[in-house]
Amino acid sequence: MSEFLESIFDKFIFRVATDRYYNPEGVWAKEENSRVRIGLSDFLQQSSGDVAFADVADVGTVLNSGEEIANAETIKVDVSLPSPVSGTVIETNPAMESQPEIINEDPYGEGWLAIIETNDWPADKARLLDPQAYFNHMLAEASEETQNR
Repeated sequence: MSEFLESIFDKFIFRVATDRYYNPEGVWAKEENSRVRIGLSDFLQQSSGDVAFADVADVGTVLNSGEEIANAETIKVDVSLPSPVSGTVIETNPAMESQPEIINEDPYGEGWLAIIETNDWPADKARLLDPQAYFNHMLAEASEETQNR
């Protein structure tokens, strides 16, 4: 089980898992035996709203870092999700078809989106935010959202 960095903003508790890396948009990447599992950060899923539908790129899709890997439709917005890594989609979470709400219920566990066979994990990892950097980025975004209400 992951350790978490945690902060309370308004009435919300936001957690950042410390065993993965993040792009600034809030998509996490976790290395698993030379492959990378990806999903939405707790902050991204909470600030976007309840996921009603998630369309993940098909197995076999080749992506560059930053290209759309998935689109999530929520009760608030449609969110385009950029891949944090380059490579080929080798597996998608079958729960996305019948239970996309699992993203909201367990964003760092069963709510993952896809597994990617990376082209160059060390290079991708170097471009991503470590947990503390993403935590600081998340706090700044949460503060900005609170001020804009």
